Amino acid sequence: MLRRHVFSLVAAALLVLGLADTTDAQDQFIVVQSTTSTQNSGLFDHILPIFRDKTGIEVRVVAVGTGQAIKNAMNGDGDVLFVHARAAEEKFVAEGYGVMRSDVMYNDFVIVGPSADPAGVAGMTDATAALAQIAEAEAPFASRGDDSGTHKAELTLWAEAGIDVVAVSGGWYRETGSGMGVTLNTGIGMGAYVLTDRATWIAYGNKGAYQIVVEGDPKMFNQYGIILVNPAKHPNIKAEAGQAFIDWVLSDAGQQAIADYKINGQQLFFPNADG
Repeated sequence: MLRRHVFSLVAAALLVLGLADTTDAQDQFIVVQSTTSTQNSGLFDHILPIFRDKTGIEVRVVAVGTGQAIKNAMNGDGDVLFVHARAAEEKFVAEGYGVMRSDVMYNDFVIVGPSADPAGVAGMTDATAALAQIAEAEAPFASRGDDSGTHKAELTLWAEAGIDVVAVSGGWYRETGSGMGVTLNTGIGMGAYVLTDRATWIAYGNKGAYQIVVEGDPKMFNQYGIILVNPAKHPNIKAEAGQAFIDWVLSDAGQQAIADYKINGQQLFFPNADG
């Protein structure tokens, strides 16, 4: 009877230890609120296994538009924010939602369009002039319309071109309210011009007769930043594991992993972590 009692106690102790080990293993993950371009381009599929193999920490990505990613992070629904809208990122930190912002990498935006090029913008390098020409021709244009980093950049360019897209929305200017991939699908289906990040365009597999028509404008520079969500705002934040991911992304190894990611020999992102 005594042996049975002792055995039961030992078994119970082992069960508790086993559950603790399982819980610890399950806790070795962080949530990164990010934008669709980092996911749809395949970048995360390339770099996250490298980080996991080095640290044992799994990264679970929520890929939405930058505006939504920031809102999610403000609510504490993520440990790290990895997006591309610098002014909004700096506001996020200034308001105490993030600990510190760091540059990670960059690429650029491009305007793609059908080979017929109804607005005659192919070969232009001035994005605002090209958009003004598209508006003048009332050629179809498909916008994400989702408060993403890409959408924010597009709206800035329309404003610089002197075009009120709110006034023309629903006509030649259409808003999909969706991510980059869906917007490209929709735009191509309707023969519309689309502003997209270059990485998503390179990775996109259904180009058809579409091509890049406008590129090379410094105003279409596309910078990405990374921020630890402030644990002082949200005690559930896994600050140590989140910072470990940030430190790795900004390290020589992380930056090299980003640089190494290519499709058909084309580099999609260019690392530029702060000194």
